[in-house]
Amino acid sequence: MSDGSVARTRVVIVGAGFGGIGLGIKLRQAGLADFVILEKSDSVGGVWRENHYPGAACDVPSHLYSFSFVPRADWPDKYANQADILDYLKECARSHGLEPHIRFGAEVSEARWEEASSHWTVRTRDGRVYQTQALITATGQLSRPSTPHLAGIETFAGTAFHSADWPQDLDLRGKRVAVIGTGASAIQIVPAIAPQVGRLYLFQRSAAYVLPKPDRKYPRWQQALFKRIPALLKLSRLVIYLQYEAKAFAFVTWRAALRFKRIAFFRNLRRGVKSAELRERLTPDYRMGCKRILFSNDFYPAMERPNVDLVTDAIADVRSVAITTADGVERKVDIIIYATGFTATDFLAPIRVTGRCGQDLQQAWRDGAEAHLGSTVTGFPNFFMLYGPNTNLAHNSVVYMIESQIGYVMACLQRLWRDEIRTIEVRQDAQRRYNTAIQRRLEKATWSKGCTSWYLTAAGKNVANWPGYSLEFHWRARAPNWDDYAVQ
Repeated sequence: MSDGSVARTRVVIVGAGFGGIGLGIKLRQAGLADFVILEKSDSVGGVWRENHYPGAACDVPSHLYSFSFVPRADWPDKYANQADILDYLKECARSHGLEPHIRFGAEVSEARWEEASSHWTVRTRDGRVYQTQALITATGQLSRPSTPHLAGIETFAGTAFHSADWPQDLDLRGKRVAVIGTGASAIQIVPAIAPQVGRLYLFQRSAAYVLPKPDRKYPRWQQALFKRIPALLKLSRLVIYLQYEAKAFAFVTWRAALRFKRIAFFRNLRRGVKSAELRERLTPDYRMGCKRILFSNDFYPAMERPNVDLVTDAIADVRSVAITTADGVERKVDIIIYATGFTATDFLAPIRVTGRCGQDLQQAWRDGAEAHLGSTVTGFPNFFMLYGPNTNLAHNSVVYMIESQIGYVMACLQRLWRDEIRTIEVRQDAQRRYNTAIQRRLEKATWSKGCTSWYLTAAGKNVANWPGYSLEFHWRARAPNWDDYAVQ
């Protein structure tokens, strides 16, 4: 539909990851079938479609990292790998009839609020145009790869790519590989590819705190039991949720409790790395918790392989067949892998969203993204976000937060249709009051001091994390407080 015609629908959802698929299921269950999901790629899955690098897996247990309203009894592992999560999302879309609603290859470039008609006009890069009463973005916080600007990279004669853009059929056998970064993707990639490559250089700017990952296979008898007795599956999810929810105590209530996690870190490091010199270089120099804590059982042993080198000197420049560090050492490489994460604080970029009176959303967020309950923004009527500002967690499942938001957004949409009102928009004072309160709490949390991380903007504002327990967020999002909203 790139002939200039306009498609009209009640709801446009941007993104077919966990947020878009979950909301689509709930719309269908409510009998509201007049919606489309615009997906820039050629399949569903979001971050789990893009990140198919070797070793890609989740560090939240499978039963919790899935919808409570679409449980899966036969997860093979306690912690699912990328392929299993992607298959789960594809099955969710298929079994709940979402495929006819999804428009693949539809990358949204612009969304503009039309005051006269009280509708959004949404445009895609291939020329498609949609007019909709409500716009919901479900693009996530980890959708845009962050690639460092390295001097001389344009002269590199080998292959260079971000971990989220892993090439199909890449042959690493015998190659000299540079992995840049030591975050969540790097600690999965290194153990997975180290046995194949000839030489692996891991370039580390700052070490990570890595704890053991209590993974295991679910035996078939247990899977069968979960399938036969759904109550047991619900109980398993509840127990896991409570175990993970308790972890927030160390982040938001009593930060001194992180000392016990630090003890576990050193135990894991000593168990995995025998060399005292290497252990010292793999020990972080910042307070535990201010960056994401990672989980792996094979990263540290991989670092002691004879073909793996840890490089802690800064990269000076890249040459046609080598990387040179600040100490003058040149290391010849064939492949460069950027395991450097995502631009998590640049919400919705590069989509241009224009609200009431021509207000640009990125301009409104010039001091850092903010929203009411991570979902609604003043000046942008009938606009909602899933996994928006300050809805990320450091201790529990983001899927639980997305579910909470889905319920909140559904309540707003149902009022929009049931009461036949034209617009619903969060009041400016309500949004300001809410964000002032959570930023005050975040200043006391462990993420805001002691290091830089992807949680923070360049100015140091935490726009990613929720400052409390996920149960509190769920309670606050259980139903909209209509006094916080203006309706027409």
